[in-house]
Amino acid sequence: MFAKSRCESEELMFFKYLYFRMTLSDKELSYYLTLKKGYEGEKRFDQWLEKLSSDCLILNDLLFEYNNNVFQIDSLVLTSNIIHFFEVKNFEGDYYIENEKWYSLNGKEIKNPMLQLNRNTSLFRRILQDLGISIPIKPHLIFVNPNFYLYHAPVDLPITFPPQIDRLITSINMTPSNVNSKHMKLVNQLLSMHMKKSPFMRIPNYTFEQLRKGITCAHCHSFIQGYKKALIICTKCGFREKIASAIVRCVEEYSFLFPERKITSKSIHEWCEIPSSKTVQAVLSTNFKQIGNRRSSYYVSKNNQ
Repeated sequence: MFAKSRCESEELMFFKYLYFRMTLSDKELSYYLTLKKGYEGEKRFDQWLEKLSSDCLILNDLLFEYNNNVFQIDSLVLTSNIIHFFEVKNFEGDYYIENEKWYSLNGKEIKNPMLQLNRNTSLFRRILQDLGISIPIKPHLIFVNPNFYLYHAPVDLPITFPPQIDRLITSINMTPSNVNSKHMKLVNQLLSMHMKKSPFMRIPNYTFEQLRKGITCAHCHSFIQGYKKALIICTKCGFREKIASAIVRCVEEYSFLFPERKITSKSIHEWCEIPSSKTVQAVLSTNFKQIGNRRSSYYVSKNNQ
């Protein structure tokens, strides 16, 4: 059972929105693509976790701080007798290990993921000790990309390659497990300690004025050029979407990027660049709660009271 599902990090969402509306620097673009690829790899691993049929609890994307050390856990699988600790990598290409150092095939040294796994496992073990939990932890370094190959890997490292993941899942399924209220208590304790926001986010500087305006396609993310009555039509991929749905998406994006700005008919009309201001007004009135009247009015989510 997934006790905590995976979702895009706030940092990744910032980059995803900004990528289509401004020109990122080479460094920013490289960082964004790394975040994106890492998340795609974690989602790919989730598809394997969905095959778990044993009695267990799954927690994804945990962020903790322990003794001024912030660390992330990609996935935890709690069974009755062991905690499986997963560090997921979406590396692509050929790599090799030499003298405990990791290199790409062209000889460039990369960060040793085993050091990260060992560090994070150690910090998590100390958290459990503080909570009075003595369940053993089994670390796993998971490579999910089928186009990855590692030369000279010692057999004693806790590494699982793509063709081995199904066997790992089967092994967990075949191990008897019966989680109980004590395990649920641990889950709740961990969730209460989870940091919802990383203190180390690297967000590009941006302003409302410098970002490109318009509606992006929900499918291919290119900017929409054509409108047909109540539909927007992507000229690049042909995707069609109701204009109301597209405007609501844009409002969510606008609110995320500019939480300090009010949602007004004027601001959303400018953000979406839709010819008809009446269409924007109608969508906002239908899908959001209006605060105030006339020119000073603005909108908030209907969930806000």
